[in-house]
Amino acid sequence: MSETVVVGFYGSVVDGGRTDRRWERWRPTVSLFQAEDLAVDRLVLLVHPRFAAAASVLLDDIRRLAPTTVLEPVPFPLEDPWDFEEVYGALLDFAQSRVWPDGTDLLVHITPGSHVAQICLFLLTEARFLPGRLLQTSPPRAGSATPPWSVIDLDLARYDRIAQRLERVAEDGSAFLKQGIETRNAAFNLLMDRIERVAVRSREPLLLTGPTGAGKTRLARRIYALRHRRGLLPGPMVEMNCATLRGDGAMAALFGHVRGAFTGAVADREGLLRRADRGLLFLDEIAELGLDEQAMLLRAIEEHTFLPVGSDREVESHFQLIAGTCADLHERVADGRFREDLLARIDLWHFDLPGLADRPEDVEPNLDWELQTFADASQRSVRMSADARARFLAFATGPDAAWRGNFRDLHAAVVRMGTLASGGRVRGPDVDEEIVRLRRSWGQREPGGRVEALLGDRAAELDRFDRVQLEDVLAVCASSASLSAAGRVLFARSRERRASTNDADRLRKYLDRFGLTFAEAHAAG
Repeated sequence: MSETVVVGFYGSVVDGGRTDRRWERWRPTVSLFQAEDLAVDRLVLLVHPRFAAAASVLLDDIRRLAPTTVLEPVPFPLEDPWDFEEVYGALLDFAQSRVWPDGTDLLVHITPGSHVAQICLFLLTEARFLPGRLLQTSPPRAGSATPPWSVIDLDLARYDRIAQRLERVAEDGSAFLKQGIETRNAAFNLLMDRIERVAVRSREPLLLTGPTGAGKTRLARRIYALRHRRGLLPGPMVEMNCATLRGDGAMAALFGHVRGAFTGAVADREGLLRRADRGLLFLDEIAELGLDEQAMLLRAIEEHTFLPVGSDREVESHFQLIAGTCADLHERVADGRFREDLLARIDLWHFDLPGLADRPEDVEPNLDWELQTFADASQRSVRMSADARARFLAFATGPDAAWRGNFRDLHAAVVRMGTLASGGRVRGPDVDEEIVRLRRSWGQREPGGRVEALLGDRAAELDRFDRVQLEDVLAVCASSASLSAAGRVLFARSRERRASTNDADRLRKYLDRFGLTFAEAHAAG
């Protein structure tokens, strides 16, 4: 059978008293046994030996009220009940010395005792060293003879309103990381939710990977802003693109130097790591760091200390690191260009950001955001006509949209269209001109060019239906890394209705009808 056990301190002030007048006062521990709706099977009372005699009076009073309750006074000596370290350590020793049988309903009474004791009991219960719930008591309300009591379960998920509020806070944090853009890609939204949880809970390094222009720098800045506004990073954010660090200057830029360390060092320099103390250090393109700088960085991450160039005195810096790269660091390790131990240290939280072409459903909300950003920056209203918007989105989400520069390409496109738009309104011809410009920047031919380029004179023999279909297939092949990848795009809907699929073979047979191979179709991009 389950047993209800209460653990709590004997409160020398609030629980004490020897005369009959003590029954006229509210005593928190006694009140547990005056409540009609609380049945306590065992009371474990922590008593300082100095108050053992006074506590015996309390225990006798409880026996009168609850003769079947097992009373267990536990000597609990403390030199200083206001010394947090001493109180917490003594309570931890007590908690670890007890074994609570399965089914025990453990209630930790936090009302008696000093504020330090209450805080320690809370922390130990939250950490499950005391595997129970917190119990509070209070004096009876006016007109009531029964003192009220309440139980606090630290599993906040049990409290609907608190759980809903926590969910809203998490959603607000995720939306903040996305700059308020209502993204629609489910995988990306899930990624942002996970990053939000890590950002507010962990000080460990984060590794952001993904293609150029995927938004690594922007995301790092939003992570810092989120942590900073919650008081988790009081220091500054310091950014550096490691591709710009070369030669002897790289070490000095990162770790600082002392005067006279090398020719031209006319004064001390604190360096990026020192400047980021208690803040965030964002090292973009970390794969470009030299091996010596990597070794120094690893030590700084693990020990928070490093030597400035030319100095024999270590300095400290407690920073959080976010590293960004579009390179495959595991390949760099295999090639001997990146330290395996550093990768292991920064790879604890690794988030790979998808490119814009992998999130076609997010083009529209990002287009709206870029238009508004451009309008704010130029201080004039910029809109797209319905026709222009439809034409741009059809192209931007279609198979021909390579988006090799990702959001940089989209930003540049909006800036160009907004700047050239007459009367602040982007129209169809503006979009057509921009599409041509984007195709050229991606090294693409105009629509229809692939069929003629590959089939030559035979292209004229095709029906219009076959020609349009083949052009679309070739566009997908040009932007896909393999025959299988292209097949998955082309047959995405029909493959869901088949028990077994072989998209690569299906696409190969289609290309064979026109005497083409995937290699030829891919090269036609």
